[in-house]
Amino acid sequence: MEIKPATEADIPAILEILNYEILNSTVIYDYEPHSLKMQLDWFHKKQEEQMPVIVAVENHEILGFATFGIFRPKVAYQFSVEHSIYLSKDCRGRGVGSMLMQELIHLARQAGYHTMIAGIDTSNKMSYDFHKKLGFVEVAHFKEVGYKFNRWLDLIFMQLFLDK
Repeated sequence: MEIKPATEADIPAILEILNYEILNSTVIYDYEPHSLKMQLDWFHKKQEEQMPVIVAVENHEILGFATFGIFRPKVAYQFSVEHSIYLSKDCRGRGVGSMLMQELIHLARQAGYHTMIAGIDTSNKMSYDFHKKLGFVEVAHFKEVGYKFNRWLDLIFMQLFLDK
């Protein structure tokens, strides 16, 4: 397995992974699947902002992808990033997420960011445990801030300091 920067050719596979999660889970709070144009626009914006998009590849197949961006749009947040990792439904439990996350942390440290934040739906215990194992700590629990699949969703923020 290889972790590498994503290219435009990887966007259809990224889109497939993302749309599966939109339609079948609460790991992302969107309702409608994204179009190829939306995902290409997202990718180009990440490139313009010099934010990484990385993929895990095995036998020419994209197993997952990860990225980060500035936590919030105000200038004072410029040293804080929020990340996202999404894996193909068929490759969970194989260490793909850990490899992607370790590379994201490395890239964030290399770029001089101070802290990395994860927003996790409270029903996603696997993601919570995954982040905890990597040193993230829970710093906030927001009640009923999302609504999907006819139910209210709670959101947890976890944080990792990158320069300590």
